[in-house]
Amino acid sequence: MAKKTPSLPPPLLLSIQGYGSDGEGVGRLPDGMTCFVSGALKGEECLVQLDKVGKTCAWGHVVKVDSPSPARRPVDCPSFSSCGGCSLRHMTYAEELEFKRQKVQDCLTRIGGCGACVSVIYGSENTERYRNKVQFPISGRAIGFYAARTHAVTDVEDCLLQPESCARLRGALKAYMETYHVPAYDERTGCGLLRHLYVRANQAGESLCCLLCNGKSLPHQDKLTEALRNAEPGLVGIVLGVNENRNNVILGDSYRTLWGQDYLMDSLRGLSFKLSVPSFYQVNAPQAEVLYGLALDFAALKGTETVVDLYCGIGTITLCLAQKARRVIGAEIVPQAIADAKENALRNGLENTEFFCGDASDVASRLASEGIRPDVITVDPPRKGLAPDVIDSIVQMSPKRVVYISCDPATLARDAKRFSEQGYPLQKAVAVDLFPRTPHVETAALFVPK
Repeated sequence: MAKKTPSLPPPLLLSIQGYGSDGEGVGRLPDGMTCFVSGALKGEECLVQLDKVGKTCAWGHVVKVDSPSPARRPVDCPSFSSCGGCSLRHMTYAEELEFKRQKVQDCLTRIGGCGACVSVIYGSENTERYRNKVQFPISGRAIGFYAARTHAVTDVEDCLLQPESCARLRGALKAYMETYHVPAYDERTGCGLLRHLYVRANQAGESLCCLLCNGKSLPHQDKLTEALRNAEPGLVGIVLGVNENRNNVILGDSYRTLWGQDYLMDSLRGLSFKLSVPSFYQVNAPQAEVLYGLALDFAALKGTETVVDLYCGIGTITLCLAQKARRVIGAEIVPQAIADAKENALRNGLENTEFFCGDASDVASRLASEGIRPDVITVDPPRKGLAPDVIDSIVQMSPKRVVYISCDPATLARDAKRFSEQGYPLQKAVAVDLFPRTPHVETAALFVPK
């Protein structure tokens, strides 16, 4: 006999007392259990429908706002309720910035046990159309973004965070797929061709387009190339990325240029950078300049130092450091990024740089074993933060300063505790908003030995 699913209670009135890590409102059920409420703002009284009740907390959504917060604003995106991207469009930007500053502070205090105060967050001058990269998943007839916490693709004609060039290229690709009956990739079956549309843009208004494909070619490629070029006058290149693996990884194993060039140029803090498809580059260039400026301030370089930059990518932070240090060593695991980094160093006339391709753990361990004693070490790891052995190797090299650029306050806080336990307490941290209208936030942190 089938087991009955327990029915959820009718909507109930909750007072929203704060925010969760993703910007959802937090209230208390009558029995004291914590409830995370999507669409609710701090200080509001909301009628909430529970969606799930767990052992220690519950989740729900707003049915009606009885006492709206002054920080509530009209939602201006038609895809807001179905798309998993801009989840903070219902709050003012001032409220969003305070939420993010407090989020970093809470993580450092609660997880990291740090006493440092995060008193400042640098907001973005532009909160719309600021992203220079978009990755549209493709499923069935939809080209858009994943709905929150799912792999169901919401068809989105235009995203207010992306350049308008992305919408034009998306429209051209969708028309091509419909005209020539080109199937989208199906994660469940492993069949179909097109997996993702990837667009990279620069501050000069140029775009690079990459089509991620479950195969080495596409039907009627000449027609597709013509359609994309006609749709976007600023297009400089079209690349085919091959990913025939049965997974949900976005980028390909190999790339082939269908038309134009396979890279895009951009400038940052007076330096010129070449960007290939797989290379990491901050999605909000003006705010990246603010972030890297803080990193340079924290490094406090005088011109005589040796600096090691782990997770260097295409060399953005590395080259900024090289303008002020005697010697800079960069390390990155992506071969294409290292190739771009070396070329970027030559292009900018910075000969005091060296680059190694390899895992951060291996490179850090190697440098430590070779007796390298850098004055400053900078790290800009992915969301998962630093592995314990990377921290061990950093401490073994005994730098005078460790500058940590983080895209996840929770893993930063965890690593801050590890650094502190090894004699490198957190001295200061500053938040920078590179991702307006989303719950993500960057942090620049400085660790100095006791």
